[in-house]
Amino acid sequence: MSDVVLQIGGRSYTVSCAPGEEAHVSGLGRMIDGKLAEMPGGTAHSETRALLFAALMLADRVHELEGASAAKAGDGTVTARLGRLAGRLERLAGLAEAHGKG
Repeated sequence: MSDVVLQIGGRSYTVSCAPGEEAHVSGLGRMIDGKLAEMPGGTAHSETRALLFAALMLADRVHELEGASAAKAGDGTVTARLGRLAGRLERLAGLAEAHGKG
């Protein structure tokens, strides 16, 4: 395990992570610190409350991104279905022409 020192809300926190994950964990710490800085009156809250609000803002962002991702995946499924339907219609149109009904 590796240790990373995060600077969040003007305080230092030492956390452990897997070797090679130090930069990623440091980036996450900077993201949390950034959310704290965005909060109006962020320093007026207790440390626990401020971190809770930062976590809620980040969780809300993740929720939005997951919803957008699910919509895109759904669009892909719809697109695939429409593609298969178009292929079937083209085959049916070809059959109808071959039988003199087109």
